[in-house]
Amino acid sequence: MLGSKIAISPVDIAARRALALRAGMTVQVWQKITEGEKTRLQNFEGLIIACRHGGESGATFTVRRVASGVGMEKTFPLFSPLIERIEILRTAKVRRAKLYYVRTKSRRDIRRKVKQTDLATVIAPTEAATDEISEST
Repeated sequence: MLGSKIAISPVDIAARRALALRAGMTVQVWQKITEGEKTRLQNFEGLIIACRHGGESGATFTVRRVASGVGMEKTFPLFSPLIERIEILRTAKVRRAKLYYVRTKSRRDIRRKVKQTDLATVIAPTEAATDEISEST
């Protein structure tokens, strides 16, 4: 009985903790929306301006985006079962834990302030692929 695990939450808590979300990341949050009897997925893409309570059970993060010239912010619980997945699109080097100043800045000022870094990973070619290339030439 000691080796069996009891699932308390439908959310993979370890995977959500491993995301290590922090201010400055651009994320896409896929949220389950229930309309009547139907359930659909809706994404919300934007900049994380605040993360609260780290990896605790009540952890939240605030995402901000500008749509049609109007700034919108949503605060998501990190371990909510209504969140299908969280995709990290970009990460930026910022020097603040809370980016509330973004609310008053224009997009151009923000781009100048934040140094963008890519998440692209370099994949080394396998030996089999290099052998095929050398044989074909």
